[in-house]
Amino acid sequence: MTRISSERIASIEARKHELAEAMSAEDLSPDEFVKLSKDYAAIEPVAAAAREVRRLRAELDVLNGLIGDPAAEAELKEMAEHEIEEIRRRLPEAERALALKLLPRDAADDRAAMLEVRAGTGGDEAALFAGDLLRMYQRFAESQGWRFELISASASEVGGYKEAIASINGAGVFAKLKFESGVHRVQRVPVTEAGGRIHTSAATVAVLPEAEDVDVQIDEKDLRIDVYRSSGPGGQSVNTTDSAVRITHLPTGLVVIQQDEKSQHKNKAKALKVLRTRLFEMERERLASERAGARKSMVGSGDRSERIRTYNFPQGRVTDHRINLTLHKLDAILEGPGLSELIDALIAEDEAQRLAGLEDA
Repeated sequence: MTRISSERIASIEARKHELAEAMSAEDLSPDEFVKLSKDYAAIEPVAAAAREVRRLRAELDVLNGLIGDPAAEAELKEMAEHEIEEIRRRLPEAERALALKLLPRDAADDRAAMLEVRAGTGGDEAALFAGDLLRMYQRFAESQGWRFELISASASEVGGYKEAIASINGAGVFAKLKFESGVHRVQRVPVTEAGGRIHTSAATVAVLPEAEDVDVQIDEKDLRIDVYRSSGPGGQSVNTTDSAVRITHLPTGLVVIQQDEKSQHKNKAKALKVLRTRLFEMERERLASERAGARKSMVGSGDRSERIRTYNFPQGRVTDHRINLTLHKLDAILEGPGLSELIDALIAEDEAQRLAGLEDA
C-alpha cells in the first residue's frame, strides 16, 4: 500500500484552509466564487480522508510512547495495547481511502452518459437480447435515482431492438457505467427455436460521456442536414410529414439519424446532442492515444469489439471475462438492481490496478 507522507497530508489540509479563506473574501466576482466553490467541493472529501489518517497516526504515536514509558502503569499499558491493535486495523483502511481519493480522476466521471445498444450476431434473438439489456440499464438507472430518456430506437419485428440510444442523467453516471462498453454475449434457447437447442447471440454496448456545448464547437458549414418523411410505426403524423432528420458531419463522416419525434426541430436537437457526444468521445480517444505511456486498464479499454460478458440462461449465471467473476444471479442482474454487484467489482478492480500503478511509479 502506498504511504502518503505527512508533508502531503499537511499540504492537502492547507489547501482546503486556503480555499475556505479565499471564498470568504468580500470582493469576489460571481465567476470567481463559483470556481473556488468547485475547487473546495473537490478537495473537501480528500482533506477529510487526510485528516483521519493524520489523527490515527498521531494516536498511534502517543500510544506507542505510553507503551515505551517505564513509569506508566501496567493497566494503562494494557489498555494502550488494545487501542494500538484497533488503530493498526483501521489505519490501512484509512490510508487506502486517502490514496484512492488522490488517484487522478477521469474528468468525465461526473457527466451524464449516452448509452447505445445494438443487436449483433444472432438475428432476431440478438435484437431480443438488445432489448433485455436496454431494460436492464433502464431499471438499474431507476434504482440509482437517475433519469433515463430514450433518444431513438429501431424496433425489431419480433420484439427487442436493432438499435437503441438513451440519455442517462444523474450523479456519477459515467463513472459507474463506463465499464459496460463492449460485446455482451447471451446463451439461451430462443423463443423461435422448436428443437430446444441453445444459441449464442450478441449485442454491443457503448457508453459515452455526454458532451456539453462548451466541449465541442460544431460549425454549421461542417454539417449537411437532410429532412425526409420518417419510416416505420409512428401513428398519424410521424410518418406523414418531413420530420425525420439526418445530420452528416462532413469533416469526420459521422452520420446521425433521428426520427422518433413528430417535430423536425426536436429531432434535429436530439441528433445534434448525439453527434456532439460522439465527436467528444473521438477527441477523448485521440488524446488518450497521444498520452505518452498511457496505461491501458485491464478492466477494459472501452473497446466495443471486446467481448466482456456472457449471460448464460441454462445455468442462470453471468460471467464477466475481464475480472473472471461469475455470479449465479442472472435474473437479479437482468432485473437491473442486481447489476450493482458486477459494477462495484469492476470499479474495485480498476481502483486496485491504479493503486498498484502508484506503488510501481
